[in-house]
Amino acid sequence: MIQGLQNTAPVVGTLYYDIISPFSYFYVKQRHRLDTRVHIQPVPILLGGLFRATDNRGPGEVEAKRPHTYQYCVWLADKLGLPFRFPNHHPFLTVAAQRLLVQQDARWEMVERAFEFVWVEGKDPNLSWSEFCIYLGLSADTPRPENPEVKAQLIANTNQAKLDGAFGVPALIVNQHCFWGVDAIDWTLDYLARPGMFEEASYAYAGNVPNGLV
Repeated sequence: MIQGLQNTAPVVGTLYYDIISPFSYFYVKQRHRLDTRVHIQPVPILLGGLFRATDNRGPGEVEAKRPHTYQYCVWLADKLGLPFRFPNHHPFLTVAAQRLLVQQDARWEMVERAFEFVWVEGKDPNLSWSEFCIYLGLSADTPRPENPEVKAQLIANTNQAKLDGAFGVPALIVNQHCFWGVDAIDWTLDYLARPGMFEEASYAYAGNVPNGLV
């Protein structure tokens, strides 16, 4: 290797997601910005379970925050040039849908289709299960997953997300660092160009600032 040139081979990253999240939809549609630097593996989790495990709440559960967040999503979709349509109700349960994605070992094409069913078609898979399955390229009579191993795997994925430092979705884990949110793509790219970033004094201090309320 020529001295001074860094190895630019893609690293492996894990993207934790739940189709309940519009920001995960936006992330999935922009993930190609990372293609040359990160080989991203999509992993379905239960966002509600992650929230409970990390003592967190989603913006859809905070009455004062709902209109701002949802209207911001409309603005962001327009800015990104992405089709976007809110479901008739939100949030809703995604347990069955996320189990199905686990069961199918869903790769990117299926993951994208699952997000599009919710955020382009504006539909709740629970109310249109057969249609959801067809949309994913599966048989209309595909049952809702009840396999104990599938259930256990989804729980294990969610627990692993917490262990990896995730507290919401989308959460990309690269080199044991968690980059949360659709706006963290640029941060991820900067980190990959400067892999010692988190060892720099300012970052090290910011990660350990004492809590003045405790």
